[in-house]
Amino acid sequence: MSKRYHESDIPEAAAALKRGELVAFPTETVYGLGADATNVDAVGKVYAAKGRPSDNPLIVTVADAAMVGQYATITPAAAKLMATFWPGPLTMILNILPGRLSMKVTGGLQTAAFRNPDNALTRKLIATAGVPIVGPSANTSGKPSPTTADHVLHDLSGKIAGVLDDGPTRVGVESTIVDLTVTPPAILRPGAIGPDELEPILGPVDSAIHHVGKNEAPKAPGMKYKHYAPSAQVVVVDDPGQFPEAVEWAKKTGQTFGILATDPILAKFSAVPGYSLGQDIKSATHDLFAGLRWFDLHPDVTLVLAQAFSHSELSMAYMNRLLKSAGNVHYQPNMPTDSF
Repeated sequence: MSKRYHESDIPEAAAALKRGELVAFPTETVYGLGADATNVDAVGKVYAAKGRPSDNPLIVTVADAAMVGQYATITPAAAKLMATFWPGPLTMILNILPGRLSMKVTGGLQTAAFRNPDNALTRKLIATAGVPIVGPSANTSGKPSPTTADHVLHDLSGKIAGVLDDGPTRVGVESTIVDLTVTPPAILRPGAIGPDELEPILGPVDSAIHHVGKNEAPKAPGMKYKHYAPSAQVVVVDDPGQFPEAVEWAKKTGQTFGILATDPILAKFSAVPGYSLGQDIKSATHDLFAGLRWFDLHPDVTLVLAQAFSHSELSMAYMNRLLKSAGNVHYQPNMPTDSF
């Protein structure tokens, strides 16, 4: 059985990390799956526990900015971002120092992603362990990221030593990832910190969504493999006004379906199983992963109609995760009822 650690148990959790065991930990975004980033065998256990492809690199989570300097080159731009946004939901890709990190951490690259989370318990855990820890989301690979300790244990109980429980996360989607090894710097994964906040420090930023080919090694998580998918097929409804016809289409499929949307939409379809995304894009972003996981607890639901939000800097992270969860499937008028 995996243990549920609390603040008083941090020395015990840190000792487990030092022994090469896996400990899940909270951040302000989602829960991460921790292992000693300097221990090759421990890092290998992360890939095994998650069922994660070995060329999908891992984020290195640190107690403070000074810890990064032991493993990577901190450029002036990186130092400015650290001073401005750390601790916080920003991950930076930097060139690593030779021989300091296992290729299992970097996915075979000479770069690595570094993050200093805005969670005091986790920073204390890392400082107590005295080593950086890898920190992919603490879930089965491809499934929605966990925003509570219960989500972690649902996926990984028995596979990890335990989880440091600090309640629900605040942000609800993972950190922004910015690549500082290219010119201009590129956002590889949108998150809570957007281009408008980065550009005053970095200058122009490439914010186009980047993907890699089948035979390329991704620099950051989420660039190559399917992510965030519940067991049910998610269908994105682009316009709130399309929900009545989308619901009629879903009825004709013969499948049990549900709705993932804000309260005004759910109120119109009270007879349909639904999960509330609150009132606006901010609450929707926070609750998206919890909603996707809720439908996994209702296996009779095999189809989910999910609300899209129009493009804006606020909606970038939400739409990035939603489209990945759906495999980019959108509701279309006159869509065949046997599409899935």
